[in-house]
Amino acid sequence: PHAGPVESKNEAAMSELVPEPRQKPVVPMKPMGINTSLLGYIGIDTIIEQMRKKTMKTGFDFNIMVVGQSGLGKSTLVNTLFKSQVSRKSSGWNREEKIPKTVEIKAIGHVIEEGGVKMKLTVIDTPGFGDQINNENCWEPIEKYINEQYEKFLKEEVNIARKKRIPDTRVHCCLYFISPTGHSLRPLDLEFMKHLSKVVNIIPVIAKADTMTLEEKTEFKQRVRKELEVNGIEFYPQKEFDEDLEDKTENDKIRQESMPFAVVGSDKEYQVNGKRVLGRKTPWGIIEVENLNHCEFALLRDFVIRTHLQDLKEVTHNIHYETYRAKRLNGNGGLPPMTVETEENHESNL
Repeated sequence: PHAGPVESKNEAAMSELVPEPRQKPVVPMKPMGINTSLLGYIGIDTIIEQMRKKTMKTGFDFNIMVVGQSGLGKSTLVNTLFKSQVSRKSSGWNREEKIPKTVEIKAIGHVIEEGGVKMKLTVIDTPGFGDQINNENCWEPIEKYINEQYEKFLKEEVNIARKKRIPDTRVHCCLYFISPTGHSLRPLDLEFMKHLSKVVNIIPVIAKADTMTLEEKTEFKQRVRKELEVNGIEFYPQKEFDEDLEDKTENDKIRQESMPFAVVGSDKEYQVNGKRVLGRKTPWGIIEVENLNHCEFALLRDFVIRTHLQDLKEVTHNIHYETYRAKRLNGNGGLPPMTVETEENHESNL
């Protein structure tokens, strides 16, 4: 018996709401110039320009780590990515310079400016990785370094008097260099990616791809993808973090076709058909680094810098850092870490 009046109330409420949707089109989503219709132009779209101005004033941090055996052209590739000498130049090992006994971690910072946008770029190199006879657990110092950066950020964040802008040393992207064997991934590669893919965005890269024929390259890429899948290794962009259908479509294409990027790096310029190009000189001609028929360097560059740089930063902050933070605070009974800075931390800050 009570259903009647409730229904009629709902109907009345509905009839009041009906005209609402009809008024919506009056304010177009993307006003072309100034809209002089009934409500006119509000100017909400200027928020994008406001954000752009703010970001340009402050600049932003981007921290990229390179991991792989020596001799795979890691430094050269990073220099090629940013078109400047941003990574240490090691022309082989000098007599005095021994292969590090354990993995060392060297961070070099630079400020790069382009079109009025300032980027504080830090390149984190890992000499000694995979160069020993016994490479057991050589991923541990790298994982420790990544977690230390999360810890540093967390300490700043839980301070009562917080800095308005916390210096960001967290690793946003880890380029993992795979040797162009044409066979399969080594246990070391699988071990590293299995452990580290949970704490950092890993982008697998096949180095010195000019040592393989096109058929070998295609086959090797497919084999690497299969091995990563079989071993349950999630590289960036991770499937579960696609936010919408557009992201999924774009990222699926990258995951299924481009990854791992088969690249050639070079910081030498050559003249080809009257144009200056970055390339590598071989007895049978010049391999043009940015020519997609020659290698996939341009795909990697566009992916890391032109389309996914902001997303790499966001996934680091919202996923990897959040996971670390939750674990850390839970282990502490929900309280911020109370430890006084240890000597070890103090040394790492020096």
